[in-house]
Amino acid sequence: MKMSEIRDLTPKELATRRYELRQELFNLRVQQASGQLERPHLLRQIRRDLARIETALSLKRLQAPSTTQSSNSIPEQKKSKKANK
Repeated sequence: MKMSEIRDLTPKELATRRYELRQELFNLRVQQASGQLERPHLLRQIRRDLARIETALSLKRLQAPSTTQSSNSIPEQKKSKKANK
């Protein structure tokens, strides 16, 4: 899967795809452990697709709260931590 395709998916679709890929990765690892894995390149491909999906999900999570959060709240938290030391 290309990152451009992944960016177009909704967070719900990404979560579903992540679940499917994790299941597939588990099945491939079981096949590898039993010596029945015919296409070992799929392990690497699925791991990378999972990483792309995780990245897209985290970017979408970061973008969503930034529009509702005020910009002054972050420096206040940092100041209070420094004052406690």
